[in-house]
Amino acid sequence: MSVVVTPAMTRQRAEEIAAGFDLRALPPDFYANPYPVYRVLRETEPVRRMPDGSYFLTRYADLVAVYRDATAFSSDKKVEFTPKYNHGPYGNGGPCSPLLEHHTTSLVFNDPPLHTRVRKLIMGALTRRAIAGMETGLAALVERLLDAIGSRGGGDLIEDFACAIPVEVIGNLLDIPHADRAPLRGWSLAILGALEPRLTPQQEALGNRSVAEFTAYLRKLVAQRRRAPGDPDHDVLTRLIQGEAGEQLSESELLHNCVFILNAGHETTTNLIGNALVALQEWPAARAALLGKLQREPGADLGPEVDEFLRFESSNQLGNRRATRAQTIGGVALPDGALVTLGIGAANRDPAQFADPDRLDFSRADNRHLAFGLGIHQCAGLSLARLEARIAIGAFLRRFPAYRLSASPTRGGRARFRGFLQAPFSVA
Repeated sequence: MSVVVTPAMTRQRAEEIAAGFDLRALPPDFYANPYPVYRVLRETEPVRRMPDGSYFLTRYADLVAVYRDATAFSSDKKVEFTPKYNHGPYGNGGPCSPLLEHHTTSLVFNDPPLHTRVRKLIMGALTRRAIAGMETGLAALVERLLDAIGSRGGGDLIEDFACAIPVEVIGNLLDIPHADRAPLRGWSLAILGALEPRLTPQQEALGNRSVAEFTAYLRKLVAQRRRAPGDPDHDVLTRLIQGEAGEQLSESELLHNCVFILNAGHETTTNLIGNALVALQEWPAARAALLGKLQREPGADLGPEVDEFLRFESSNQLGNRRATRAQTIGGVALPDGALVTLGIGAANRDPAQFADPDRLDFSRADNRHLAFGLGIHQCAGLSLARLEARIAIGAFLRRFPAYRLSASPTRGGRARFRGFLQAPFSVA
């Protein structure tokens, strides 16, 4: 049976979409396969002025220039997100919406000094030694999931495998009781879904409700942890509560950065694992090469393969910055205050940086992809995400080398976070 994963797009159709390119009005075939459109934009309008006056960047070199100048390009989202989230019952002297409060307080959408304080505390609990200490438990979790899949003869790559791993890992990092973890994935999907360029009223309502429910739960968990602290070398929540070197977070900063840790560690890692296992169905030569490597070296390090999956199908496709003064990027003058969208998925397929970029190639050398960002905002959990992917993908392929998709997978329908909602498969 032939299963369609990534539908082809003609050059003519890609040019049509690129000519009217607007992140707030994207057609379904773009969500299915955005890369032909990104190719046209890179070739014809790499710094595109969008209908709303913002700018969309698709070249690798331009993204690197923005990432490396955190002073000229701010990550603070108050200016951009206030009109997006504070309307209806919020704003105009009323309360701040839960989505606005969350997304303007979390680590990723802030500049120093808040960014510096929170990142230092989180990184203190994600040391190389601490991450290495997670490997045994992570491998055991993966084997339990594979046992369950094997007993059924298949299942869903996302629901039964990819999403179950990061939820458990982040739950362990925050020491959230297992009995309380059921709502975590739903909260995360709703809160991150509200970051899409076009926000529907339904997405907004669900996002606000999810932030409110998650922070209400965390208030109780924080109160319990204050009474009975954990080991700050491994328990990120205890570390954030106690602070470091006299620096402590406010209650709001603490709650919202715990929400951020779950969201950042869950959605992107789920997408990484799911995208990788689905991509191997489309690229039989790459799959054969990887299986051959695992046969020759049962304990092989899959680091290069994981990085190629990250480049080829970046879990996080878009980033955002605001120019703090007039700038020139890629030969285009940007005014002071310009909002800039970074096309991470487009940059990771830029032929100026990556030879034959639309091919999944595990022999690719010097793979400096931007899936984790760059500079001071580079993903704090990148080492943990790589560990999860290496163990999960390697164990899955060793257990089920002949797995195959049993139906066409369902994309998540998002421009920012690229992954699948379902991917049914059988083990043989």
